Amino acid sequence: MAVGFRAATRALLLALAAALAQTVSTVATAQANPPKDRTPERAFTARADAREATRFSACREHFAHGEPPRIDPQRIPSALRELCFEAFAILHSGQSRTPVFVAQRLNQQSLEAAVAVQRGDRFYAEARLPQSERAQLEDYHGSGWDRGHMAPAGDMPSAAAMTQSFSLANMVPQARELNRGVWADYEKATRRYVRRVTGDVYVITGPYYRERSAAARAIGRSPVLIPDAVFKLVYDPARRKAWAFWAENRDDTRAAQPISLQTLSERLGHDFFPTVDHARLESP
Repeated sequence: MAVGFRAATRALLLALAAALAQTVSTVATAQANPPKDRTPERAFTARADAREATRFSACREHFAHGEPPRIDPQRIPSALRELCFEAFAILHSGQSRTPVFVAQRLNQQSLEAAVAVQRGDRFYAEARLPQSERAQLEDYHGSGWDRGHMAPAGDMPSAAAMTQSFSLANMVPQARELNRGVWADYEKATRRYVRRVTGDVYVITGPYYRERSAAARAIGRSPVLIPDAVFKLVYDPARRKAWAFWAENRDDTRAAQPISLQTLSERLGHDFFPTVDHARLESP
């Protein structure tokens, strides 16, 4: 009886060991080859992840002729990173913790869609940027400066684009009266022009810093540099027109006539439209 019992026990243990080995093998195989979820939800998530690529090659549609501006790195804050969003693209500086520029493509259809989009108000720190290179919500609290959109919320053609426009990567510290007065008027004037014409219009908006050293004005603990001025460049390729709004970043700034693309390029040292013959462009 004892011999029979021991034999039965041994057989049971061997069976359990075999079953355990099979289970481990199955788990390992599943981890090495995870099942592919073909549901629409999973496919949408995969596409959304792809859109988060931090290279302009993933969002050339925001640039005239698919070509980003050529920027003089000696004349801007450093630590540059490219960010793609649904309705705009940002060249971001980790030194200033603001955009260097924000590029958009606007047309009648996109602005018509924007009219139906409810405005958001949830600002957020851009998680795709390293923490040491991004602005934080606390930086603006109590600073006396507005979180000034470079790509305006009023241009956003979808709820997702509206949400993304409130990324702090799309903001600069902007004088309150300027942001809500003259600058808002420049944004509205740009939209009025786009609604009047057919075809795509390309807009590049950004800050200007006369001082980028430790002596530069800044807010918050990050800190976030305060620009001395802001610009909005408008280019209509179908009509070969280009002009720029320029505003000193002060509460007492008054509306002024637009400046030419040539004047803006000389002032900032950048080639905003590398494939465009500037000599053939007109100012309005």
